[in-house]
Amino acid sequence: MLKKFVYGSITMLFAVIGLILIYTFASPMIESKFPEMYWPVLIGGTSGFVTVGILIAPRVVKQVAKIIEKSITLVSSMSLFDLIACVIGLIPGLIIATLIGSALDKINIIGNYLYIICIIFFGYLGMLVGYRKRNDIEQAIRAASTLSKDKGEKVEKPLKKDKHAAKAIPVKVLDTSVIIDGRIPDIFRTGFIEGELIVAGFVLTELQHVADSADPLRRQRGRKGLDTLNELREEFPDRVRVVETDYPDTPEVDAKLLRLAQDLHGIVLTNDYNLNKVAQMQGVTVLNINELANAVRVVVLPGEEMTVQIIREGKEANQGLAYLEDGTMIVVENARRSINRYLTVIVTSVLQTAAGRMVFARPKTAPAENMAENTH
Repeated sequence: MLKKFVYGSITMLFAVIGLILIYTFASPMIESKFPEMYWPVLIGGTSGFVTVGILIAPRVVKQVAKIIEKSITLVSSMSLFDLIACVIGLIPGLIIATLIGSALDKINIIGNYLYIICIIFFGYLGMLVGYRKRNDIEQAIRAASTLSKDKGEKVEKPLKKDKHAAKAIPVKVLDTSVIIDGRIPDIFRTGFIEGELIVAGFVLTELQHVADSADPLRRQRGRKGLDTLNELREEFPDRVRVVETDYPDTPEVDAKLLRLAQDLHGIVLTNDYNLNKVAQMQGVTVLNINELANAVRVVVLPGEEMTVQIIREGKEANQGLAYLEDGTMIVVENARRSINRYLTVIVTSVLQTAAGRMVFARPKTAPAENMAENTH
């Protein structure tokens, strides 16, 4: 019913526009030269505009619905201060539009239309400038607030110019893999991650599908991710926000995630190597917790001595494997017979790979078994 009403309104609008245009421009000439054609032209021209209105009404409604949907998505993803910045930019835009439009309004026939176009153009331009300058506006408001507070307290403080003024902390957009990983709450507690954590609605949907999977392993991973989110929201309710923004024209979750990060001017938090590379190609900043884990591993240098426990055999003959507390694997030569024993080893080399760091070492002194074998 509502759709039919909208279609009818658009058709009536075109009928009125056609009637006004024909009556204003065509009627004087037809009435003076071909008076008998006055009514046929008026009715026929108006009918033509009505037909055009009927034909394009569905497309107009469809495009307007898309614009409204995108506007709602954009506004819902903006913070309160972003909206305030847009309003602050809108005010001077409307003032400029009024000054220019008042002059254009004096033009015959098209003056009113130019006035409306001027208001729309400069209003939008003002909002756009206000949004892009929101960081400067925020700093100005804070500076004014601080100055006002200082005056109220009647305290004279020297003004310091900070050349490196702090910018607004970008939000961190979580992807599915990093939620399932489960390390985010521990990292968040340390304070190394600042700002607000954003969880997209489509990421929650993907987590629920994984948690409802028939595969026991996938189901366990999905439930672990949901538990991680609940832990974050309970411990940091003011710093975790769920955003229902979606992109129906983009089917892949990773692509939606990158678009959301771009719209929010945020940073993607992940441990997915492929997503990391794609984000870099699209100019989206990424924080990879695997890279963080590798960066904080213990630094081991060739020639350094350490005592390790040989856990199991290595791939090559007579090798033993040990691990540091941070999970770094140590490959020890001539240590196969020392499994479940502690050995003092000397680091011979360190290999950094995409998967992490590997340390190669040899025993400081040969194990008793090897010495016995060598004597034989």
